[in-house]
Amino acid sequence: MSGSDDGDLGFSYRATKRGGVFVHHRGHLATALRGAAAADFLLEVDGADAQQQIMARVTGNERLAKKHPRNR
Repeated sequence: MSGSDDGDLGFSYRATKRGGVFVHHRGHLATALRGAAAADFLLEVDGADAQQQIMARVTGNERLAKKHPRNR
């Protein structure tokens, strides 16, 4: 499973069979989530309009999300 093409901040994610989530930024691993953090992320991102901003927040790159033209 992977996600997101609702913006062009360069984030994507991949959920694993074991319940983990890998979030990538421009093809490079930005963070790995496991356990409750991974489950919470998947619940939040599923069907969300702002998937890119959610991934920016969990990776600590909120500045990218704030600078995006849609958020000005």
